[in-house]
Amino acid sequence: HVQLVESGGGSVQAGESLRLSCAASGFTRTRSSYCMGWFRQAPGKEREWVASIDSYKNRKYTASVKGRFTIYQEHATHTVYLQMNSLKAEDTVMYYCAAGLVRFESVTNDDRYNYWGQGTQVTVS
Repeated sequence: HVQLVESGGGSVQAGESLRLSCAASGFTRTRSSYCMGWFRQAPGKEREWVASIDSYKNRKYTASVKGRFTIYQEHATHTVYLQMNSLKAEDTVMYYCAAGLVRFESVTNDDRYNYWGQGTQVTVS
């Protein structure tokens, strides 16, 4: 039973930083073979892809966070992180971690991910 558990959300001032964590467990295949992604969703809006990283450490970011956010992973602890710097008010939403056997050219498509966490709220004022 695959579980993704996010943590690290909170309330900060604009310009400050937060680091989100996603602890993964229960993979029947090697966790490192999965592509990991972060998405975010505001109430009443569609889910938005934020960033992804694959087993080869290829990274990709949506334009609005490029240069401010960094996705990275620690295989030893099965944890994926999203370091968020220079936070803006428009970054205020719920953030979700996702995992899937996704081809890297398709990482922006949320329907390609098989597993999702419960979300962690980020509020920037």
